[in-house]
Amino acid sequence: MKKTTKDSNKTNPLLLKAKNMLSSYVKSTGAITCITDHNHITIPEIFNEITSDNITCLYCIKHQLNMQINKNEDYILHPCKDLHIDNMKKSFKAGGSSCYKCDLGFIFWTSPVFSGKQYIGSLTGSGFMCGDINKTAEKMELLGKGTVKKQDIIKYLARYPQTDKEHVKAMAELMLVCAESVSLDSSYQETLIRRNEQQKKIMKEPEKNKNPAAVQPAQVLEYPAEKEKAFLKAVNCGSAEKSIKLLYDLLESIISMFPGDFQKIQYQVMELAIILSRTENTYNFFSYKNHQSIKSIEEAKNMEELVDTIHLMTERMTNDAFAFKGIRHVSALKKADRFIQSNYTRKISLEEIAAAAGLSAPYFSTVFREEMGENLSNYLNRLRMEKACSLLVKTDMMINKIGAACGIDDQSWFSKLFKNYTGMNPGQYRRKKRNPLIENPAPWQP
Repeated sequence: MKKTTKDSNKTNPLLLKAKNMLSSYVKSTGAITCITDHNHITIPEIFNEITSDNITCLYCIKHQLNMQINKNEDYILHPCKDLHIDNMKKSFKAGGSSCYKCDLGFIFWTSPVFSGKQYIGSLTGSGFMCGDINKTAEKMELLGKGTVKKQDIIKYLARYPQTDKEHVKAMAELMLVCAESVSLDSSYQETLIRRNEQQKKIMKEPEKNKNPAAVQPAQVLEYPAEKEKAFLKAVNCGSAEKSIKLLYDLLESIISMFPGDFQKIQYQVMELAIILSRTENTYNFFSYKNHQSIKSIEEAKNMEELVDTIHLMTERMTNDAFAFKGIRHVSALKKADRFIQSNYTRKISLEEIAAAAGLSAPYFSTVFREEMGENLSNYLNRLRMEKACSLLVKTDMMINKIGAACGIDDQSWFSKLFKNYTGMNPGQYRRKKRNPLIENPAPWQP
């Protein structure tokens, strides 16, 4: 047990790697750097560095708190600890850098370090000022309560160069490169950055979107059908950049329709994903990947997950546009899909579908499995369960009638299939989706 405790207190090797890398960063930028762990405590290996005379926070600790830094953990007690921690959390959530300024006018920037999806610490830079040096000196003189003269403070401040926004941004970006280079598997960090950019695109009117009272019933907007049409057309044409741009325009309109109502936004995006998965000119018109995307949208817990999923689905569908041109049996598969969509509400056999496709039953079964990535039976069951989910939520139809309407007359078999597909029986699904307990994501804790 003691060994476990001791090991848990060891500095993460990735942060030690960052320490070595930052020595070059300091030489090239002239910045002062600090490394903190996942609890926002400076790593012990840099204790001598954070207690040097160059660290501006020591002045506030000494004169505002009347204390000295005797051990590593003392450093987190400084007056601006909440400012630093809040920005570390901000950079963690965004997967990028956060730049900020303390009350005295000193500039800071921080970047997160990850090990997979786990946040393990932050790199922070400082050592520059932005503002009137005389005003900073006056504030520091007040903190010192007359124990330090203003002229001495001005001499002390002369070691910290004045800087501007662009210079700070450049140093922050370079530090982010350092953080990414020591992080293990930067894919999660890339996801956070992408989601942060996505939210900036769709949240152009944050107050309107956050406040349910901002749009009165008389002002409710109609669904942007023309925007949806333009979006789907761009996807079919294989125009990636245009598709993504139109997607965010469409999402912004959907969010404006239902301000503050995540469930209704989620349903609209799910319906969009279903339509997108069946675009006529895209080879993946009923692929398993699209099914996974639709399930991810249904299970999304917040706007970040919702938007990211439809974004990635759009990218994939756009990239796959016209890919079917090199597929031998695309014409037969399209005929089969049209037949299935028109007849899934009744029992249909392999022979019927194969005949609609113009192929023999055994050959069609092989072609479908090889080119669609799943067998025909799985596809039919999945399609029927998707339709059942929609009917359970949007209608008051009795459950046994829903099974029959989806081509499954045996009620017990329908319930079994539905539970395998959703993890709950039809009644539970209806109650949950009609009266959802939509929880806001808990604040991030280390």
